[in-house]
Amino acid sequence: MDKRFRCDALKARVMSADEAALLIQDGMTIGVSGFTPSGCPKAVPLALSEQVRAGQRKLRVNLLTGASTGDELDSDWASLGILARRMPYMTSKELRGAVNRGEVAYLDAHLGMMAQNARYGYYGKIDLAIVEAAAITEEGHLIPTTAVGCSQSYIDLADKVIVELNLAQPAELEGFHDIYRMQDPPLRQPIPLTSAGERIGTPWLTCPAEKIAAVVISQAQEHPRPLAPEDEVSRQIAANILRFLQAEKDAGRLSADKLPLQSGVGSVANAVLMGLKNGEFEHMCFFSEVMQDGILDLMDAGKADFASATSLSLSKEGMERLLSKLELYRDKLVLRDSEISNSAELIRRLGVIAMNTAVEADIYGNVNSSQMNGTNVYNGIGGSCDYSRNSSISIFMTNSVAKGGKISSIVPMVSHVDHSEHDVDVLVTEQGYADLRGLSPKERAVRIIENCAHPDYRPLLMEYFEAACAATHNAQTPHLLDQCFSFHLRLQQTGSMQK
Repeated sequence: MDKRFRCDALKARVMSADEAALLIQDGMTIGVSGFTPSGCPKAVPLALSEQVRAGQRKLRVNLLTGASTGDELDSDWASLGILARRMPYMTSKELRGAVNRGEVAYLDAHLGMMAQNARYGYYGKIDLAIVEAAAITEEGHLIPTTAVGCSQSYIDLADKVIVELNLAQPAELEGFHDIYRMQDPPLRQPIPLTSAGERIGTPWLTCPAEKIAAVVISQAQEHPRPLAPEDEVSRQIAANILRFLQAEKDAGRLSADKLPLQSGVGSVANAVLMGLKNGEFEHMCFFSEVMQDGILDLMDAGKADFASATSLSLSKEGMERLLSKLELYRDKLVLRDSEISNSAELIRRLGVIAMNTAVEADIYGNVNSSQMNGTNVYNGIGGSCDYSRNSSISIFMTNSVAKGGKISSIVPMVSHVDHSEHDVDVLVTEQGYADLRGLSPKERAVRIIENCAHPDYRPLLMEYFEAACAATHNAQTPHLLDQCFSFHLRLQQTGSMQK
């Protein structure tokens, strides 16, 4: 304990999770640490849930996070009616249902803008920050755990701070972080980072001692999400992405050295990383939001030199591997504020190649990554726009069909636009890839239908495109606006695609 809790001045603030949860009052706006379930507070949220579940308390709060968070917050608080407002991203089934039933007001915000917007006051006053720490230094600095997110900004803005000192988190995480506090415009200076491997900040979060209202000693276990299994479709999408990257290299537009990649979490991302491990690219680096097990695989294989992110989204086995080879990885990994990991300035400067997932895409290259049928939110836009808008190459990937083939993921017009055609360079499905750079809208339509749509749906999509061209006299972006919805229905009618 003494090695973890080294600040004598704060030891008088130690209290139980139940006592600390009483500091959360009705109507508060709360900012929490973490990004994905990694690094989020656990003990205090669970204690509050138990108080509400037992009928001891009734309250509604607004919750600001770095991205999605653990079940201790999103799932439990949504199910118990604690959440009034939530931002900026989610993955919880319970919260998704509450949002789509109108029980929780949800703001789907760009992750890279979240901290700055909070500092600008767009989300109101932050009453309380709850942050998980692996250690507290002699000076009272806080060592983050497996993710950073918006922790420093929420600490700076909050009236009071609760620190969960989680002894179940590895003490060896100390030294992995690089916390850089930016000034806001018009006083902001250029971020002094010119490669993914540089460090420009401190390995700790800072918080005035007088702000810390409670220190809760926790042994709460992190519950990493299991790695999504690869399937044949994800492997084929990955193979098509790798074919595109190889074509770029063969054309002299892409060097095999220092390849800056952004990769999310999921079966396709896992498959891409495995493909890179077996390919000829070497000395790669990653500038991304999350690190997953595949990046450790690439480092072990000598294919990747460095990875920068805001979250360690490792499996249980991946975390054990990290700790067993700590000295090998310590100089190859860094965790930053999400304001840095998702910075438009840095993504553009480093020339990041972005790979993100789409729910659906239309024949002109517009992408919906957050809504189902244009009305119900799924997870949110997350950081995909931070990367797609500013990357050197913006790749979006999706299965060509959904619901067992009953729905085409390539449609005449997306039901909701998160990424316009101007921010989508390459579209990839298991059928192939469409390089859209330098193409007019009508040229993009033909390429997407021929290369990305499922064969069962290509005739109907081409029928729509040709009819739209005829009806609009070959307009710049031909559409039959009165027929788009009926085409969506026809695209979902199994067995009648070509009728």
